[in-house]
Amino acid sequence: MMVNTMKNPLSEHAFTGIEAAVVFIAFVSVAIGFTYVVLGAGFFTIDTAQGTVHAGMQKAGSVMTLVGNVYGVSDSGNTRLNYINLTVALTPGGTPMDLSRMVVSYSDNNEGHNAALTYEGINGGGGACTNTMSGSDVAQSWCIAQKINNETTEAMLENNARMIIAVGLPSRATPNTKIKVNLQPETGAVLPIVKTVPNHLSPMQALY
Repeated sequence: MMVNTMKNPLSEHAFTGIEAAVVFIAFVSVAIGFTYVVLGAGFFTIDTAQGTVHAGMQKAGSVMTLVGNVYGVSDSGNTRLNYINLTVALTPGGTPMDLSRMVVSYSDNNEGHNAALTYEGINGGGGACTNTMSGSDVAQSWCIAQKINNETTEAMLENNARMIIAVGLPSRATPNTKIKVNLQPETGAVLPIVKTVPNHLSPMQALY
């Protein structure tokens, strides 16, 4: 008896494995594409979040720091302070900033308040800006009295450099007055400076 070894051309058994493989490959391709989209969206979200955090840190963190003491310069009769000198520098890793765009404000416990002092520029020959602050009652202004290790001729505060800021005070800056000067850079947090005028004044003294 002879056995028929010829395959039935209508049989689907031979195609089942191939079809399954095609379907499997299709699923894998779709999964890979979906995974790529999800990862791309995830990376974009992470970059956006990092940018937001970085911007927030720049806004919230101080970009300037006070260096050394704050000195008060008195009037000719040593009855009040004409102006104060303070030295500022960038915080480590800080970006160079234009101090001419900084807003300086003043207040004291004698009801003195000035939300925005006038910027008088960079000190010229003969102490031009600080001489302006030696009148009987300064119309409250501020200037860059001296630049240290700054290579530019402008008001750009650079890394590893310092600037001495002179801030004029009103006639209320008399002995035992608590004064507050806020330095608000274009970006970053306010740098507050709170000092008390000493009981006895000399031509120049450190303030605490």
